[in-house]
Amino acid sequence: MKAITQKTVDVDEILASKIGKKARYVPTWWLKRVVHQNKVNAFLWESRDKTGVEWLEECVKYLKMNLQVEGKENLPDKNDGKLYTFVSNHPLGGIDGVALGSIIGRHYDGNFRYLVNDLLMNLPGLAPVCIPINKTGKQSRDFPAMVQAGFSSQNHMLMFPAGICSRRQNGEVKDLPWTKTFITKSVQTHRDVVPIHFSGQNSKFFYRLANFSDKHLPFNLAMLFLVDEMYKNVGKTFRVAIGKPIPWETFDKEKTPLEWANFVKEEVYKL
Repeated sequence: MKAITQKTVDVDEILASKIGKKARYVPTWWLKRVVHQNKVNAFLWESRDKTGVEWLEECVKYLKMNLQVEGKENLPDKNDGKLYTFVSNHPLGGIDGVALGSIIGRHYDGNFRYLVNDLLMNLPGLAPVCIPINKTGKQSRDFPAMVQAGFSSQNHMLMFPAGICSRRQNGEVKDLPWTKTFITKSVQTHRDVVPIHFSGQNSKFFYRLANFSDKHLPFNLAMLFLVDEMYKNVGKTFRVAIGKPIPWETFDKEKTPLEWANFVKEEVYKL
Protein backbone atom coordinates (compact mmCIF):
# COMPACT_ATOMS: atom_id res chain seq x y z
CA MET A 1 0.00 0.00 0.00
CA LYS A 2 1.28 3.48 -0.89
CA ALA A 3 2.70 5.41 2.06
CA ILE A 4 0.87 8.55 3.16
CA THR A 5 2.92 11.72 2.80
CA GLN A 6 2.06 15.38 2.37
CA LYS A 7 2.27 14.67 -1.37
CA THR A 8 0.60 11.28 -1.60
CA VAL A 9 -0.96 12.02 -5.00
CA ASP A 10 1.92 13.02 -7.25
CA VAL A 11 0.82 13.61 -10.85
CA ASP A 12 4.43 13.55 -12.10
CA GLU A 13 5.07 10.19 -10.46
CA ILE A 14 1.79 8.66 -11.67
CA LEU A 15 2.39 9.76 -15.26
CA ALA A 16 5.93 8.41 -15.22
CA SER A 17 4.68 5.03 -14.00
CA LYS A 18 1.92 4.91 -16.63
CA ILE A 19 3.48 6.32 -19.78
CA GLY A 20 7.20 6.60 -19.03
CA LYS A 21 9.19 9.13 -21.07
CA LYS A 22 6.06 10.30 -22.90
CA ALA A 23 5.08 12.06 -19.65
CA ARG A 24 7.27 15.01 -20.61
CA TYR A 25 4.75 15.92 -23.31
CA VAL A 26 1.91 16.27 -20.80
CA PRO A 27 1.18 19.78 -19.38
CA THR A 28 1.41 18.65 -15.75
CA TRP A 29 0.75 22.14 -14.33
CA TRP A 30 -2.72 21.98 -15.94
CA LEU A 31 -3.33 18.38 -14.93
CA LYS A 32 -2.43 19.07 -11.30
CA ARG A 33 -5.04 21.84 -11.27
CA VAL A 34 -7.69 19.60 -12.86
CA VAL A 35 -7.15 16.82 -10.30
CA HIS A 36 -6.93 19.36 -7.43
CA GLN A 37 -3.63 17.79 -6.34
CA ASN A 38 -3.03 20.19 -3.43
CA LYS A 39 -6.59 19.95 -2.06
CA VAL A 40 -6.66 16.16 -2.32
CA ASN A 41 -3.26 15.79 -0.66
CA ALA A 42 -4.29 18.10 2.17
CA PHE A 43 -7.34 15.90 2.85
CA LEU A 44 -5.32 12.66 2.60
CA TRP A 45 -2.81 14.02 5.09
CA GLU A 46 -5.49 15.19 7.52
CA SER A 47 -7.27 11.80 7.34
CA ARG A 48 -4.08 9.70 7.39
CA ASP A 49 -5.05 7.90 10.60
CA LYS A 50 -8.12 6.35 8.95
CA THR A 51 -8.51 3.48 6.49
CA GLY A 52 -11.32 1.44 4.97
CA VAL A 53 -14.84 2.27 6.13
CA GLU A 54 -13.71 4.97 8.57
CA TRP A 55 -11.86 6.72 5.75
CA LEU A 56 -14.89 6.44 3.43
CA GLU A 57 -17.10 7.97 6.09
CA GLU A 58 -14.55 10.76 6.53
CA CYS A 59 -14.80 11.40 2.77
CA VAL A 60 -18.59 11.66 2.96
CA LYS A 61 -18.20 14.19 5.77
CA TYR A 62 -15.47 16.13 3.91
CA LEU A 63 -17.64 16.35 0.78
CA LYS A 64 -20.67 17.35 2.87
CA MET A 65 -22.79 14.68 1.22
CA ASN A 66 -26.37 14.31 2.40
CA LEU A 67 -27.33 10.69 1.72
CA GLN A 68 -31.04 9.86 1.73
CA VAL A 69 -31.06 6.07 1.90
CA GLU A 70 -34.26 4.25 0.96
CA GLY A 71 -34.76 0.50 1.28
CA LYS A 72 -32.05 -0.04 3.87
CA GLU A 73 -34.20 -2.87 5.20
CA ASN A 74 -33.39 -4.71 1.95
CA LEU A 75 -29.76 -5.08 2.96
CA PRO A 76 -29.36 -8.74 3.99
CA ASP A 77 -28.51 -9.48 7.60
CA LYS A 78 -24.76 -9.41 8.14
CA ASN A 79 -25.01 -12.60 10.19
CA ASP A 80 -26.94 -14.74 7.70
CA GLY A 81 -23.76 -16.55 6.64
CA LYS A 82 -24.14 -15.63 2.95
CA LEU A 83 -22.10 -13.48 0.61
CA TYR A 84 -23.63 -10.96 -1.80
CA THR A 85 -22.83 -8.95 -4.91
CA PHE A 86 -23.96 -5.31 -4.70
CA VAL A 87 -24.33 -3.61 -8.09
CA SER A 88 -25.11 0.02 -8.83
CA ASN A 89 -25.33 2.52 -11.63
CA HIS A 90 -22.37 4.91 -11.73
CA PRO A 91 -23.62 8.47 -12.34
CA LEU A 92 -20.76 10.37 -10.75
CA GLY A 93 -17.70 8.20 -11.25
CA GLY A 94 -16.23 8.73 -7.79
CA ILE A 95 -18.22 10.02 -4.87
CA ASP A 96 -21.07 7.61 -5.59
CA GLY A 97 -18.56 4.81 -4.98
CA VAL A 98 -17.33 6.47 -1.80
CA ALA A 99 -20.89 6.89 -0.50
CA LEU A 100 -21.96 3.32 -1.27
CA GLY A 101 -18.77 1.96 0.26
CA SER A 102 -19.52 3.85 3.46
CA ILE A 103 -23.07 2.45 3.60
CA ILE A 104 -22.23 -1.15 2.69
CA GLY A 105 -19.02 -1.10 4.70
CA ARG A 106 -20.69 0.12 7.87
CA HIS A 107 -23.53 -2.42 7.58
CA TYR A 108 -21.12 -5.34 7.06
CA ASP A 109 -18.34 -4.25 9.42
CA GLY A 110 -15.95 -3.52 6.57
CA ASN A 111 -16.40 -6.95 4.99
CA PHE A 112 -16.61 -5.90 1.35
CA ARG A 113 -14.34 -5.18 -1.61
CA TYR A 114 -14.55 -2.90 -4.64
CA LEU A 115 -13.41 -3.75 -8.13
CA VAL A 116 -11.94 -0.35 -9.03
CA ASN A 117 -9.76 1.62 -11.40
CA ASP A 118 -6.17 0.98 -10.32
CA LEU A 119 -5.47 4.73 -10.14
CA LEU A 120 -7.55 4.74 -6.95
CA MET A 121 -4.89 2.60 -5.31
CA ASN A 122 -2.99 5.90 -4.93
CA LEU A 123 -5.47 6.69 -2.14
CA PRO A 124 -4.06 4.84 0.89
CA GLY A 125 -7.29 4.99 2.90
CA LEU A 126 -9.18 3.28 0.08
CA ALA A 127 -6.61 0.66 -0.91
CA PRO A 128 -7.45 -1.89 1.85
CA VAL A 129 -10.98 -2.39 0.43
CA CYS A 130 -10.00 -2.49 -3.24
CA ILE A 131 -9.20 -5.05 -5.87
CA PRO A 132 -7.54 -2.91 -8.57
CA ILE A 133 -8.29 -3.14 -12.29
CA ASN A 134 -6.05 -1.53 -14.90
CA LYS A 135 -8.22 0.95 -16.82
CA THR A 136 -5.53 3.28 -18.11
CA GLY A 137 -3.83 1.07 -20.66
CA LYS A 138 -4.46 -2.33 -22.16
CA GLN A 139 -6.66 -4.49 -19.98
CA SER A 140 -4.44 -6.32 -17.56
CA ARG A 141 -3.82 -9.97 -18.18
CA ASP A 142 -4.41 -10.40 -14.48
CA PHE A 143 -8.01 -9.14 -14.68
CA PRO A 144 -9.72 -12.59 -14.63
CA ALA A 145 -7.51 -13.69 -11.73
CA MET A 146 -8.30 -10.55 -9.71
CA VAL A 147 -12.03 -10.95 -10.28
CA GLN A 148 -11.83 -14.61 -9.36
CA ALA A 149 -9.89 -13.77 -6.20
CA GLY A 150 -12.55 -11.26 -5.18
CA PHE A 151 -15.47 -13.58 -5.71
CA SER A 152 -13.68 -16.55 -4.13
CA SER A 153 -12.99 -14.52 -0.99
CA GLN A 154 -15.15 -14.20 2.10
CA ASN A 155 -15.96 -10.58 1.21
CA HIS A 156 -19.11 -9.08 -0.22
CA MET A 157 -18.46 -7.49 -3.62
CA LEU A 158 -19.46 -3.95 -4.63
CA MET A 159 -19.41 -3.34 -8.38
CA PHE A 160 -20.29 -0.79 -11.03
CA PRO A 161 -20.90 -3.09 -14.02
CA ALA A 162 -20.79 -0.24 -16.57
CA GLY A 163 -17.07 0.04 -15.82
CA ILE A 164 -17.06 3.81 -16.36
CA CYS A 165 -19.37 6.56 -15.16
CA SER A 166 -22.66 7.35 -16.86
CA ARG A 167 -22.93 9.28 -20.11
CA ARG A 168 -25.63 11.60 -21.41
CA GLN A 169 -27.50 9.60 -24.06
CA ASN A 170 -30.43 11.09 -25.95
CA GLY A 171 -30.75 13.76 -23.29
CA GLU A 172 -30.76 11.24 -20.41
CA VAL A 173 -27.90 10.51 -18.02
CA LYS A 174 -27.56 6.75 -17.95
CA ASP A 175 -24.94 4.01 -17.76
CA LEU A 176 -23.44 2.48 -20.86
CA PRO A 177 -24.22 -1.27 -21.26
CA TRP A 178 -23.33 -3.37 -18.24
CA THR A 179 -20.80 -6.17 -18.51
CA LYS A 180 -21.76 -9.73 -17.61
CA THR A 181 -18.99 -10.47 -15.08
CA PHE A 182 -21.15 -9.88 -12.01
CA ILE A 183 -23.73 -12.34 -13.35
CA THR A 184 -21.35 -15.17 -14.23
CA LYS A 185 -19.34 -14.86 -11.02
CA SER A 186 -22.39 -14.47 -8.77
CA VAL A 187 -23.87 -17.66 -10.23
CA GLN A 188 -20.55 -19.45 -9.94
CA THR A 189 -20.13 -18.48 -6.26
CA HIS A 190 -23.86 -18.61 -5.34
CA ARG A 191 -24.15 -14.94 -4.42
CA ASP A 192 -27.53 -13.21 -4.58
CA VAL A 193 -27.37 -9.82 -6.31
CA VAL A 194 -28.51 -6.65 -4.53
CA PRO A 195 -29.45 -3.81 -6.94
CA ILE A 196 -28.80 -0.20 -5.94
CA HIS A 197 -29.67 3.07 -7.65
CA PHE A 198 -27.69 6.23 -6.93
CA SER A 199 -29.06 9.62 -7.99
CA GLY A 200 -27.06 12.60 -9.22
CA GLN A 201 -25.19 13.77 -12.27
CA ASN A 202 -22.04 15.57 -13.34
CA SER A 203 -21.81 18.91 -15.16
CA LYS A 204 -22.90 19.54 -18.75
CA PHE A 205 -19.25 20.20 -19.58
CA PHE A 206 -18.31 16.73 -18.37
CA TYR A 207 -20.88 14.96 -20.56
CA ARG A 208 -19.90 16.98 -23.62
CA LEU A 209 -16.26 16.12 -23.02
CA ALA A 210 -17.05 12.44 -22.35
CA ASN A 211 -19.06 12.08 -25.54
CA PHE A 212 -16.29 13.76 -27.56
CA SER A 213 -13.63 11.58 -25.92
CA ASP A 214 -15.59 8.36 -26.48
CA LYS A 215 -16.07 9.15 -30.17
CA HIS A 216 -12.76 10.70 -31.16
CA LEU A 217 -9.98 9.78 -28.72
CA PRO A 218 -8.20 6.48 -27.99
CA PHE A 219 -8.33 7.08 -24.23
CA ASN A 220 -10.85 8.24 -21.63
CA LEU A 221 -10.03 11.95 -21.31
CA ALA A 222 -13.15 12.59 -19.23
CA MET A 223 -11.78 10.39 -16.45
CA LEU A 224 -9.17 13.08 -15.69
CA PHE A 225 -11.97 15.49 -14.74
CA LEU A 226 -13.72 13.24 -12.21
CA VAL A 227 -12.00 14.84 -9.23
CA ASP A 228 -13.04 18.26 -10.51
CA GLU A 229 -16.61 16.97 -10.82
CA MET A 230 -16.38 15.62 -7.27
CA TYR A 231 -15.69 19.10 -5.95
CA LYS A 232 -18.57 20.51 -7.99
CA ASN A 233 -20.88 18.07 -6.17
CA VAL A 234 -19.81 19.09 -2.64
CA GLY A 235 -22.75 19.77 -0.34
CA LYS A 236 -25.41 18.12 -2.50
CA THR A 237 -28.14 15.66 -1.53
CA PHE A 238 -28.21 12.20 -3.10
CA ARG A 239 -30.93 9.57 -3.03
CA VAL A 240 -29.70 5.99 -2.60
CA ALA A 241 -32.34 3.33 -3.30
CA ILE A 242 -31.59 -0.26 -2.30
CA GLY A 243 -33.68 -2.98 -3.93
CA LYS A 244 -34.50 -6.48 -2.76
CA PRO A 245 -31.87 -9.16 -3.35
CA ILE A 246 -32.24 -11.12 -6.59
CA PRO A 247 -31.52 -14.84 -5.96
CA TRP A 248 -28.59 -16.11 -7.99
CA GLU A 249 -30.78 -18.99 -9.23
CA THR A 250 -32.77 -16.37 -11.19
CA PHE A 251 -29.95 -16.12 -13.73
CA ASP A 252 -30.72 -19.33 -15.62
CA LYS A 253 -30.26 -20.41 -19.24
CA GLU A 254 -33.39 -18.59 -20.44
CA LYS A 255 -31.21 -15.53 -21.03
CA THR A 256 -27.53 -15.10 -21.77
CA PRO A 257 -25.39 -13.60 -18.96
CA LEU A 258 -25.28 -10.34 -20.94
CA GLU A 259 -29.09 -10.30 -21.18
CA TRP A 260 -29.36 -10.96 -17.46
CA ALA A 261 -26.94 -8.09 -16.81
CA ASN A 262 -29.20 -5.80 -18.82
CA PHE A 263 -32.20 -7.12 -16.88
CA VAL A 264 -30.57 -6.17 -13.57
CA LYS A 265 -29.59 -2.78 -14.99
CA GLU A 266 -33.23 -2.12 -15.89
CA GLU A 267 -34.29 -3.16 -12.38
CA VAL A 268 -31.81 -0.67 -10.94
CA TYR A 269 -33.29 2.18 -12.97
CA LYS A 270 -36.77 1.29 -11.72
CA LEU A 271 -35.72 1.88 -8.10
